[in-house]
Amino acid sequence: MLIIGERINSTRKPIAQAIAARDAKLIQREALAQIEAGADYVDVNAGAFAGEEPELLVWLVKTVQEVTDKPLCLDTANAHAAAALKVHKGKALVNSTTGQKDRYQAFLPLVKEYGCGIVALCIDDSGTPPDAPGRLAIAQRLIESLTAEGIAPADIYIDPLVHPLGVETKAGLVAIDAIAGIAREYPEVGTIVGLSNISFGLPARAQLNRLFLVLALACGLKAAILDPADKRMMADLVIAKAILGQDEYCMNYLAAYRAGKFNL
Repeated sequence: MLIIGERINSTRKPIAQAIAARDAKLIQREALAQIEAGADYVDVNAGAFAGEEPELLVWLVKTVQEVTDKPLCLDTANAHAAAALKVHKGKALVNSTTGQKDRYQAFLPLVKEYGCGIVALCIDDSGTPPDAPGRLAIAQRLIESLTAEGIAPADIYIDPLVHPLGVETKAGLVAIDAIAGIAREYPEVGTIVGLSNISFGLPARAQLNRLFLVLALACGLKAAILDPADKRMMADLVIAKAILGQDEYCMNYLAAYRAGKFNL
């Protein structure tokens, strides 16, 4: 499963301050700490700076890639900001497009030009369906359209959209059911979630996030945007992968045990 480190996000006050001050050292420390903790991708987000987002996303990409060759996830709803793909080294992931006609058409040329991976959200011009079948229907249309344009299934990550449990009682169940349906119908396509959305507004968020991750993984989740600094979550992930047959002869489990990663 791909781990996308979520911490370089301009909605976090320390990160917003660092971006505004062009504090490259702080941004680089955040990136390296997440990679050390197990991130496969580093998410970069400058969306809180609406008028400056394209310029600042370019700065973030350059700043992080000065200290790592790990690929980045460009977190933006603005196709102009996604032009930071021009300066990205290697194969990026862009988060995100949707089934909304204008946004889809804005992002598609970028995906084709730069050969990046694309996150596609289960929302269209009618909104987000309240149930799993409705979201699966949007996922099917997105997958069929993207693959018809020559995008490889392995480069597509469908986000079923996780809503907060405190607002929608069955939000977790709907997302998990949608993940299971996509995994069953399109096994070569990835599924992805913004993990912390599930616990927004509730206490003891880390516990909710950790258990939701394990349940989603069991239903076919292939990627998650999360905080890899949560050592207990990362330990639970190793254990879950062993139980689900995703860790041959439990080699990763044994390595984590020897490294003391379960001594929390």
